[in-house]
Amino acid sequence: MKYQVNEKGFYGQFGGAYIPEMLYPNIEELRLQYLQIIHEPSFQTEFDQLLKDYVGRPTPLFFAKRLSEKYKAKIYLKREDLCHTGAHKINNTIGQILVAKKLGKQKIIAETGAGQHGVATATVCALMGMECIVYMGQLDIERQRPNVERMRILGAKVVPATSGNMTLKDATNEAMRHWINHPTDTHYIIGSVVGPHPYPDMVARFQSVISEEIKSQLIHELGNPFPDYVIACVGGGSNAAGAFYHFLNDEHVNLVAVEAAGKGVDSGESAATTALGKVGILHGSKSLLMQTPDGQVIEPYSISAGLDYPGIGPLHAHLFETGRVQFLSATDDEAMNAGIELSRMEGIIPAIESAHAVAALSQLSLIEDDVVVINLSGRGDKDLETYIRWGKY
Repeated sequence: MKYQVNEKGFYGQFGGAYIPEMLYPNIEELRLQYLQIIHEPSFQTEFDQLLKDYVGRPTPLFFAKRLSEKYKAKIYLKREDLCHTGAHKINNTIGQILVAKKLGKQKIIAETGAGQHGVATATVCALMGMECIVYMGQLDIERQRPNVERMRILGAKVVPATSGNMTLKDATNEAMRHWINHPTDTHYIIGSVVGPHPYPDMVARFQSVISEEIKSQLIHELGNPFPDYVIACVGGGSNAAGAFYHFLNDEHVNLVAVEAAGKGVDSGESAATTALGKVGILHGSKSLLMQTPDGQVIEPYSISAGLDYPGIGPLHAHLFETGRVQFLSATDDEAMNAGIELSRMEGIIPAIESAHAVAALSQLSLIEDDVVVINLSGRGDKDLETYIRWGKY
């Protein structure tokens, strides 16, 4: 499969494991064992059971009737917002904590931006009785307060990252430093398809349940597993990787990734990596990232706490370079307006991350009866303060 990772951990020119020597034993242990662990029948049984009984899968594929009438297409919403904890993140944390247990780890660390991955990690640690530390940028702690308190209620220790612009990149830096200092008893649950190999592949595999379900649900609904479009927002890109995974080799399915343009792609306050980024190395992998001419990372910006990452995962960089995925971007206002439109037309308040995906509808040249699946990656509870501050509704 030409869009899958190769044996060296690369998607085309992107990927790999560019890591300090101190992390080599951790990464190598994971690399050598993750596929064997994931494919064990006992692992699959436990993983599938937890997805069904704990996460609430399969999530519905909802036909958005009023939205469909407006855009003159058949628009379906993959309701990842209905997962336990309110987003797709739990699919990956369930999988990774089971891997950590198989590896004999006793402690878990994670990074989080919008807080959804932090909540999902704290949730599975409580479920499995494991110690949990979550690193979160100080700015994100302030703008995602409800999720911070959820993590604390679940028993996690939330540690603020106060370097840089105090968001997701900086939280990831702090989590990696912690892991270097605690290599033997700790597993790092990375929340997106970023980081050194095997993380991008492992996270994509756990999230691939999304596209697996979409195909079977479309067969039931329409008698055909292939939509005309699958749309998902991309920061690091785990929800998009999951939504695209089982369609990657079906070239007739248009895959659309929507990045955060912030205040405008050329405004200096943006997170549209494919428009602004160059090849570089960040957090252990080679990918596209926003950087100065001398290679310093440019601080990203988005109204959405989950999309302001200065790069994208190596799989997405490869999909962009090969042209397999069409990359669009939505500004803060475009995304917020799309979130309000979905709320008013279908009674679903989306996470602001997911609202970026909805905003793509007005940018595509849809024709009548096109089947469009939007991956609604999370719900808007966590973003109510941001909606209120934006205030244009």
